[in-house]
Order: sequence, then C-alpha cells, then structure tokens
Amino acid sequence: MPPYTIVYFPTRGRCEALRMLLADQDQSWKEEVVTKESWLQGPLKASCLYGQLPKFQDGDLTLYQSNAILRHLGRSFGLYGTDEREAALVDMVNDGLEDLRRRCSHLIHHKREEDKAQYVRELPAHLKPFETLLSQNQGGQAFIVGNQISFADYNLLDLLLNHQVLVPGCLDPFPLLSAYVARLSARPKLKAFLASPEHVNRPIFGSRKI
Repeated sequence: MPPYTIVYFPTRGRCEALRMLLADQDQSWKEEVVTKESWLQGPLKASCLYGQLPKFQDGDLTLYQSNAILRHLGRSFGLYGTDEREAALVDMVNDGLEDLRRRCSHLIHHKREEDKAQYVRELPAHLKPFETLLSQNQGGQAFIVGNQISFADYNLLDLLLNHQVLVPGCLDPFPLLSAYVARLSARPKLKAFLASPEHVNRPIFGSRKI
C-alpha cells in the first residue's frame, strides 16, 4: 500500500499541486474520491478537523489544510529551500499564491460576468510579482526560489496552468512565467503526470467545463 492517501472531491482544486509534487518525486499515492452527495449526507464532513477537505494521510499522520500538507511534503522531500533564507522566501511565495488562489476561487463560485471581467482586468497585476521574483533569480532561468525546486513551484505551476485555461493568453505579457511553465511541465515525471488521463480528465473546479 502506498504511504500517502488523498481524500478529496473529484476535481483538481486544492490537491493538484500535491499530486504534481508526489508524481515529480516519484511517489505513489491512493485517492479516496468524495462525491458531493456523500460529503453532504455522510459522516465524513463531521469527522474532518475543520469540516473541510482535503484530508491527507501520511502513514499514521493525518493532515488537513492544503498549504500545511504542501509544507509537510516540502520538509519530507527537501523541497523547502537550502537554508532559512530560502525557506522564508518559499513561504512568502506560497502565501502570495494563496491570495491569488482565493481570488480565483471567489470568481469561479460567484460567476457574475462583471466579476469575471474585473478579475481578468486585474490579473496582470496579480501575476506581475511572480514574474518579478523569477527575474531576480538567475534571470528567470531557474525556479521561483534558489537553484532547486520547492513545494511553492508546484503550487505556482498549478495556478498558472489553470489560468491558461481560464484566461487564455494571460501569460503573454510575462515571458519569464511563460518559459517557466514550459520548463517545469517538461520535467519527465511531471510531463507524464500532466499527460495522464487522471489529470486530463479531472476538472479544475468541479465543473466538467473547467
């Protein structure tokens, strides 16, 4: 049995960055898919610490909160920078990504056309900090922090790939981010995962349209 289990809805949502990390680190894991009906009617929700998913099992360790899970895996696989300075920067990047993810989630769940238009107008300003961070690290030819991949890279890649679907052309003004997506997506194990039916057929936010 694989040591890891992801308990989540049948979407990419807040778990695809975790899956990317595990796949790229050549790890196997088990999926326990939770339908909307079973979540609303069954006992699982009441048993979850915060009444939320994802739930993550690492052996006898149970974790909730997707960013806590990412950080745990970052520590487990040496994906948390090479020193305290880099670790602080990785945390900063990941917190910035959480802000962007929350904005995107709000957009998806409310779906008012005026909200969508405003989100698209404001998106370049929200992407620019990550272009800036890349430019400050070896001219954008490496990772978001330092010389080795971190858990924040998987989170950033997931959000950028999602935005390329949600807002086509959104990375056109950002050559470093565009090259970053292409470079990370070409990592052999990540490339295989991104081409897998499991990833391709899993909707981004619980709708078959996205």
